Amino acid sequence: MLPVIAIVGRPNVGKSTLFNRLTRSRDALVADFPGLTRDRQYGQGRVGGQPYIVVDTGGLVGDEQGLDSLMAEQVWRAVDEADVVLFLVDAREGINLSDEQIAGRLRRTGKRVFLVLNKVDGRDPDVAAADGHALGLGAPLPIAAAHGRGVAALMDRVLAVLPAAEEAEETAPEQEARGIRISVVGRPNVGKSTLINRMLGEERVLAYDRPGTTRDSIHIPLQRDGRDYVLIDTAGVRRRSRVADAVEKFSVIKTLQAIDDCNVAVLVLDARSGEVSEQDATLAGHIVEQGRALVLAANKWDGLDSERRDWFRREMERRLPFLQFAERHFISALHGSGVGGLFDAIHRAYDSAMVDVSTAELTRHLLRAVEAHQPPLVRGRRIKLRYAHQGGHNPPLIVIHGNQTERLPQAYKRYLNNYLREALGLVGTPLRLEFRTGDNPFKGRRNRLTPRQQRKRKRMLRHIKHK
Repeated sequence: MLPVIAIVGRPNVGKSTLFNRLTRSRDALVADFPGLTRDRQYGQGRVGGQPYIVVDTGGLVGDEQGLDSLMAEQVWRAVDEADVVLFLVDAREGINLSDEQIAGRLRRTGKRVFLVLNKVDGRDPDVAAADGHALGLGAPLPIAAAHGRGVAALMDRVLAVLPAAEEAEETAPEQEARGIRISVVGRPNVGKSTLINRMLGEERVLAYDRPGTTRDSIHIPLQRDGRDYVLIDTAGVRRRSRVADAVEKFSVIKTLQAIDDCNVAVLVLDARSGEVSEQDATLAGHIVEQGRALVLAANKWDGLDSERRDWFRREMERRLPFLQFAERHFISALHGSGVGGLFDAIHRAYDSAMVDVSTAELTRHLLRAVEAHQPPLVRGRRIKLRYAHQGGHNPPLIVIHGNQTERLPQAYKRYLNNYLREALGLVGTPLRLEFRTGDNPFKGRRNRLTPRQQRKRKRMLRHIKHK
């Protein structure tokens, strides 16, 4: 296993900035805003001479209540599973009571802790580190995470106490997480994080009865029944007119990126609200536009009477008619009912999105569709569709060749889409069709008449002129 390095500290001391610096990425949201990070964020460390896993955590204040207490539990879970802890303090603000409380609890864990003095740019590191010795965690290591100053030297000190690079590399699995990438998306407070925790079987991400609890996109590897997955918990997406602060705007951007990066999207709806909102339809439309496989999960289904359940089913049919290809599951993420069936639906959607069909089979289906319903006449000429082949996966792309395909009506294209989807047995994935018209090899070439044809032409012109 790769060694794990956890980053802890008070809010707004630069933990996410250091995380992005060590992973050489922009996976963690960074802003001059205390309490931005709430969930544990894992990444592959790329600064130093050996591989390792780095964990970004939320800020600790010492007297957490409500949501902050749940966030603190996530931080201490990260400390328990870490081999080394980086305790960040702010050099500009100095050591305060919260730092002393955090340091005291870190000493009781028995973990190897490095005291890291961040934001030392523009000041004397020796003067800034004077107060740090009182915490009893050794000499502070000064860095400036935003500019990278001292980060390489810090990691040299940290990696020196971890297993040798050769040993770590021998036991390290493939560094990048593999498997079916599943994004759980939806409006705020519909139960996305609760569903993630239920699928994992542990309280991995914060789930709280308040909209906007999740702010970042959290990637979580999972192995179930011998198959690998990557679950992506995302922030709730509200209507654009209601998104005011910059943090929420970046959260929405990360959610849309998660949809683009996934193989299957699970769109969570709130059945208890009794309606499918316009924002639900907008999110579903974005998933279809990106060509991602889709599974609908109507959450909070427990406790609803039969009348309200029938009403919500009719609402789904009325507001989401363009999602006839997607499977619908009615679940309770809190109690776990129906959640197990989501994995089977995800497998079917993923297999359909990655289907591989031969050209001969696609052409047979195309000719049967044309035989059952001929294309309409355009300017007195019949549109001919000759053959089809596959052009891509996720979503499946079928390229159809013929003549005058640019004049094919939209209604006939929808007919072909539905026919081929049913013929191929595709479930849970959009199907894209691309039409190509072959070039006329005689276009632009003048037809040269033979002497005999020229005599016949002159004779015909004389006959027409005489009449």
